[in-house]
Amino acid sequence: MKYYIYPCSSQEDAPYLILSSGLGGHASFWSPQLESLSAHFNVVTYDQEGCHQDSALLPAHYHMCDMANQVLHLLEHLQIYEFHMIGHALGGIIGMELAKQLKSSSITMLSLTLINAWDELDAHTQKCFDARIALLASAGTEAYVRAQALFLYPPVWISQNHSHIKSTEDIQLQSFPPKTNVFARLKALMHFQLQTEHVQALQDTAIHIVANQDDFLVPVHKSQDLFTKLGHGQLCILPSGAHASTVTESQPLNQTFIQFFYSIKVLS
Repeated sequence: MKYYIYPCSSQEDAPYLILSSGLGGHASFWSPQLESLSAHFNVVTYDQEGCHQDSALLPAHYHMCDMANQVLHLLEHLQIYEFHMIGHALGGIIGMELAKQLKSSSITMLSLTLINAWDELDAHTQKCFDARIALLASAGTEAYVRAQALFLYPPVWISQNHSHIKSTEDIQLQSFPPKTNVFARLKALMHFQLQTEHVQALQDTAIHIVANQDDFLVPVHKSQDLFTKLGHGQLCILPSGAHASTVTESQPLNQTFIQFFYSIKVLS
């Protein structure tokens, strides 16, 4: 497993912050956040299993708990016993699943920030995933990758950043994982449902739910549903940025993270 540690630039004994990516699964997803967050935290990013061209095939019955196990093993390997976590969509769901596993562990998740995540799959998101699955299965890898921006970014941002998007897509095509791994990860994600066990496991964890009003892939009301079911925390709805606001509006989003950490007295 590949992981990357970005030591805090201001203090050696800074708290740890784990960043967990969405469906793409690559640590590089968080590049726009690293400078801002590593000013306050020891930041850890990692590549999720099964997400590279040379990755081994994931088991047939792959589950969200398998993705959470990967993070648990990383925490144990690095001897991290207290940490904060930010997860984007699937990455946030990994965080909720991880909270269940930590109940029988000496490791404590101090806070969890969930960006454009959900309590259970929305019918609209289901249709989006069905379309992406059909593209990959029938039209192939290039069609799947070239269509991805439509689900992630605002139309105006796509128009203004077309060349950059194409370059990013070209890189993704060179290291695209086995199709069966993409299908396995999607299946696990689509089957996730927030259970009482998740809510109980997170009752002492500071919760920060962030959504984008113009998210095409995950309707904004899913973050409201998640906030209601978890029963505590903070909900921040940003007016724009779409699903991948980590990329499209990184500075406002980074400031939202920092404000949350100040509000829960992690920073002062």
